Amino acid sequence: MRASKFPPMPQRFLLAAVLALAAASPAHAVESAPAAWWVWPVVLFAASFLLGIVAVLAGVGGGVLFVPLIGGFFPFHLDFVRGAGLLLALSGALSAAPALLRDGMANLRLAMPFALVGSITSIAGALLGLALPTSLVQTALGITILLIAVLMWRSKRSVFPQVERGDRLAVALGLRAVFTDPHTGHAAEWRVHRAAGGMLAFAAIGMLAGMFGLGAGWANVPALNLLLGAPLKVSVATSGLMLSIVDTSAAWVYIHRGAVLPMLTVPSIVGVMLGANLGARLLRVTRAEIIRAIVIGLLTAAGLRALLKGTGIWN
Repeated sequence: MRASKFPPMPQRFLLAAVLALAAASPAHAVESAPAAWWVWPVVLFAASFLLGIVAVLAGVGGGVLFVPLIGGFFPFHLDFVRGAGLLLALSGALSAAPALLRDGMANLRLAMPFALVGSITSIAGALLGLALPTSLVQTALGITILLIAVLMWRSKRSVFPQVERGDRLAVALGLRAVFTDPHTGHAAEWRVHRAAGGMLAFAAIGMLAGMFGLGAGWANVPALNLLLGAPLKVSVATSGLMLSIVDTSAAWVYIHRGAVLPMLTVPSIVGVMLGANLGARLLRVTRAEIIRAIVIGLLTAAGLRALLKGTGIWN
């Protein structure tokens, strides 16, 4: 079916579905009779399907929505949710990275030094997250998600930042290239600066990705685009490539520690991937401002829920 012929989903229905997902509470399932084993995989698939739609429409990774919402409103241990969140973000990145490299959108030379730093710190973050008490991790997750919501609300993007010349580290690493926009065919040379600050930024991003299982697309793009000065399309594409490197390192820690539960992970990945496919079709007929507001609202609700759950105020 052609994307242009795909019927647009009414925005009221999408808003109602997303808000219903955010308002869902495991208390109803706990108070009722014990459910069959297959109920939770089905519910997870449906919830992940909706998250996949919203993630694509808002231009964020599925992990940043999956972990706080599933961890806050579903009766699963946070370790399993974080492990599933990493594999979920990794699945999307691995499926997109080959095409991004083949089309010349992602830049391997730009990705590798920062992805290497992020990979090392993501392993440390995963080990730290699994060692700390769950309540402390839940509280820190809530604070982090609320900060991400504020970052999304205030963030701006530059299509093609003007960088006069790179710093010594950027020049030594050869962080410059010519980017040809596949849509317009326009070719332009770009370079980056503040490479040392970028190393520190991606060290922190990798730590957060490993500790909370959020992926890192929400932070990679602003760091590459606004801090380093890479073109927006190069930043978006390279961010997907970096996710496939950084999240792999952290995911192995969760797999080795037994924090990956197939009954949770499989329906979540399948649901998000199918939802992302539908979201890509809806992208042309949905107003980005409305979806962005919904995502910020969801992150705020999920962050508050995680914060209250971690502090013991609302279990």
